[in-house]
Amino acid sequence: MRLKAFLLTSATLIGAAGLSVLAAGYAVTAVEEGSEIAVRARLDAAGHDWAEVQADGLQVILSGTAADEAIRLDALSQVGGVVDPARIINKTDVTPAQDLAPPRFSIEFLRNEAGVSVIGLIPTSTDRAALLAQLITLADGAPVTELLETADFDAPKGWDAAMRYALQVATELPRSKISITADAIAVTAITDSREAKQELDARLPRRAPAGLELTLDIAAPRPVITPFTLRYVLDAAGGHFDACSADTEAARTRIVAAAPHLDGDNGTGCVVGMGVPSPRWGDAATLSLQALGTLGGGSLNISDADVALIAAEGTDPRLFDRVVGELETTLPPVFSLKAVLPVVEDDDAEGPPEFTGTRSPEGLVQLRGRIRDATIRGLADGLARARFGTDNVRTALRSVDDLPQGWSLRVLTGIEALSWLDHGAVVVTPDMLDLRGVTHHEDANARLSQLITGKLGETAAFTLDLTYEAPPPPREAKLSPELCAEQIVSELSRNKIRFEPGSATIDPASAATMDVLADIIKQCGDMRMEIQGHTDAQGREEMNQELSQARAQSVLDELRARRIPTARFVATGYGESRPIATNDTAAGRETNRRIEFVLLEAESGEGPSILDLIANTPGASRPGDNTNAPAPQETDDEQN
Repeated sequence: MRLKAFLLTSATLIGAAGLSVLAAGYAVTAVEEGSEIAVRARLDAAGHDWAEVQADGLQVILSGTAADEAIRLDALSQVGGVVDPARIINKTDVTPAQDLAPPRFSIEFLRNEAGVSVIGLIPTSTDRAALLAQLITLADGAPVTELLETADFDAPKGWDAAMRYALQVATELPRSKISITADAIAVTAITDSREAKQELDARLPRRAPAGLELTLDIAAPRPVITPFTLRYVLDAAGGHFDACSADTEAARTRIVAAAPHLDGDNGTGCVVGMGVPSPRWGDAATLSLQALGTLGGGSLNISDADVALIAAEGTDPRLFDRVVGELETTLPPVFSLKAVLPVVEDDDAEGPPEFTGTRSPEGLVQLRGRIRDATIRGLADGLARARFGTDNVRTALRSVDDLPQGWSLRVLTGIEALSWLDHGAVVVTPDMLDLRGVTHHEDANARLSQLITGKLGETAAFTLDLTYEAPPPPREAKLSPELCAEQIVSELSRNKIRFEPGSATIDPASAATMDVLADIIKQCGDMRMEIQGHTDAQGREEMNQELSQARAQSVLDELRARRIPTARFVATGYGESRPIATNDTAAGRETNRRIEFVLLEAESGEGPSILDLIANTPGASRPGDNTNAPAPQETDDEQN
């Protein structure tokens, strides 16, 4: 009985122990699987797909190769946030670092009267002490500034040869800057003379090491020329310079090119120097040489700002007057002209004074001849421009001291009389005023007779040879600004102006549309109009603003290219600031990308306003009421 009870108790204990072992095994397996899954999820979320995870009991083994140490440490930190760090077995590694690339070694010498300086990065194999000793010798008692850094890398191929050559060059150039790398040297220097420059330009490249790229920029100092002088003689044998000065190489080239019939001289004798009396010396010399060529002979002398033009004997006085008048008008400020027409013995080469004014059927006016002084020339030019338009007048009047009494009044009266002609000419001499041509005024003879006698007196001698022609029919009435704007709207509704994507360039396919717009505007009356550029909201606001301004300006420029007067037009860019549709859809953005023609309110009063004066300034903004007939137009590009 007791044995049976003992056996029953023992069996019970053994069964309980087996169940405990089995339960513990299941628990350990559950912990391993849970830890591995949680750690793997954390590493994947952090982007560490290079790491491998394995659970062994309560331990978590982490393996794999990280790109660098920072990534590896971050992975360990991520795992430590999931399981106890004491359970982590770290078997990770880091990719071995590659060898560092050698730096680009370079050095720069600077030598002048203040001393020698050197700066740069050199390899440790370069003997720094020996280099410094050479620089001290080169400085010859002047200060030496050494700002060199070293790097523990092998010297690149050609480095030592380049250094030796650079020091030789520095020895020969006391005013120089030399930049050195292993394969290239750039030398900038100033020599004492043009001859020394030419010799160095020829010699230094021959001594350079093979494979070294050498760049030379050696300048010779320009001499100080006092006074700045030019003398040119033109005769039957040709032309030649006795003296020639220029302030720049470009000016010398222009002067030589303008010299008429230059005889066997390529301009090498024209000295480039300092001391020019005016930055426009080249302009004055060129214009004066061209004038001498038109006369066909004589001599030209320029000393600083004094120009002396001496014609050859026998020069036609009328040609002389015209050429001198044109030269006086076009010479730059500061320069003064003295013109001489030699008097042939026993003959008055200059002949009687004469003034001629001509007006072509196209409305172009030319004034030639003699005038008393610059003041009267200014009055004559101003009167002509007031009567005929500023852009239609060309003045070639020569100032002469010895003129008859009342000559200036006769010239001004002749200009006034010429304004009555559609086309023709007036010739004024001391004894006669002769007016010939075509007029659109039926009573021109009577009215001009009153004008001339009223100005010059009852005894004035004049002839009138006038032909009356009926004036041309008036041009068709101009469209009103409102009607003009309506026609622009109508055209743009049928044909859009298209731009190249992301650009202010108008698509060539829109050229026909621009032609039609130009034709409409030509028929319009005087109006003030703003060409507005707008974009959608894609991209940066500043970029959109600049693009809209550029596109509006392109439209304005295209109108100008078609000879449309645009003095009262202005181009303004508004960027994305004035949307007329949503920017959330492609259709809305296309609607917002547009050009608008906006008719501005007319100003009261006469004459141009401040707004008109700035109308041609790119990017100018100007106020205006946008309520008057806007003409919207959408561009069809893909970007703003």
